[in-house]
Amino acid sequence: MTMVGKERHVAVFGAGYIGLVTGACLAELGHQVVVRDINPEKITLLRSGDIPIYEPGLGDMIARNKERLTFTLDLQETLDGAEIAYVCVDTPPSPSGDADLSRVWSVVKSLEGASSLRAVVMKSTVPVGTGTRVRATLDAAGLEHIGYVSNPEFTAEGTAVDDFLHPDRIVVGASDEETARLIAELHQGVDGPVVVMDVRSAEMVKLASNALLATKISFINEIATLCEKTGADVEEVARAVGMDHRLGAHFLRPGIGWGGSCFPKDSEALRQLASNTGYHLQLLSAVIEVNNLQKRRAIQKLKDELGTLAGARVALLGLTFKPGTDDMREAPSTVLAARLLAEGAEVRCWDPMARPAETEPWTSTSRHTTPELAVDGADAAIVVTEWPQLKEVDWARAASAMRRPVLFDGRNLLDPAGMRALGFTYLSVGRP
Repeated sequence: MTMVGKERHVAVFGAGYIGLVTGACLAELGHQVVVRDINPEKITLLRSGDIPIYEPGLGDMIARNKERLTFTLDLQETLDGAEIAYVCVDTPPSPSGDADLSRVWSVVKSLEGASSLRAVVMKSTVPVGTGTRVRATLDAAGLEHIGYVSNPEFTAEGTAVDDFLHPDRIVVGASDEETARLIAELHQGVDGPVVVMDVRSAEMVKLASNALLATKISFINEIATLCEKTGADVEEVARAVGMDHRLGAHFLRPGIGWGGSCFPKDSEALRQLASNTGYHLQLLSAVIEVNNLQKRRAIQKLKDELGTLAGARVALLGLTFKPGTDDMREAPSTVLAARLLAEGAEVRCWDPMARPAETEPWTSTSRHTTPELAVDGADAAIVVTEWPQLKEVDWARAASAMRRPVLFDGRNLLDPAGMRALGFTYLSVGRP
């Protein structure tokens, strides 16, 4: 990619998922980028040419831009000559349900004395109103000349690099017009429109977008349950509904529920934000409840079929919250494994990318290198993640290797008639 706008010196705070994608893509656009993290092991790994996360195309991009991309633990090296500082640290839920902004404030306070800075850009997902507090903090530190921008990210794991370089929109919530122009110029070369607005509106866009996407998933899962009770086929229903140009087919895929780093956290954050204002988001609360129930419905389906899960051997096929990533954050598999173990089942697992933490429930499960080994001798199996490898499994052999060939396809990945013809008791989501 050739440089389109003026080269800028950019500091990125946080070498996590968003920070690495942001830093690498800005370097790809021709900017000089320094990425700082406080984790020595992570920085050592990045300096050696390796990356701590799996994201297609990211490793190649970092290698391609190694002359423009620096990784450091040192604050002074990060800020030396930096014109724009990106805040890309995580904001996990606190015990109260509000976002924990301690890492954000740590970064903001570290900017005192950064004389070359022209703008601070918030990429982290923060509650509406955070920008006002950051602005006041910068002013109190004598940094009135530094502009502030809310620039939420809309990248999806597995397609993050392409999402950054070819976005539906670049949202710039700026404190002033000059700063808005600066950040728009920084993105020259990105194939997507820049949408400028006030800071609070930009902060709300991120939360509202993910809440609406989550709503579509929970909605089609509710319809799937109704389809099961009435004999309708949710796949046919969703196909026809999605053809309506007012609605679209995206996220009308029934399944076992949503997970990951964004939907659960952002939906809860928006609900908490509303609660703090004295308003109850009834629709969003129902969306979250439907998603929580969806995982437990899978367990109930197996109980209905097997009679009891005590002593049963169950294989989880796929652990990550979606294919194309190694991310286990809020993955439905964690709830499934925990519930199966609580019911007295033996849990066997397969996933090509997942690296579960050495904590419960995973320490009480067994890992297997292929789906076939995972289902060997099992009473039931659950398709949890729609990995394409599962379409290539010799399911006839798998059926004969299972003690009881019961398969719950939690992602409607496989053909019902074909699986039943192979001898499976085949269960799916919203299909007769």
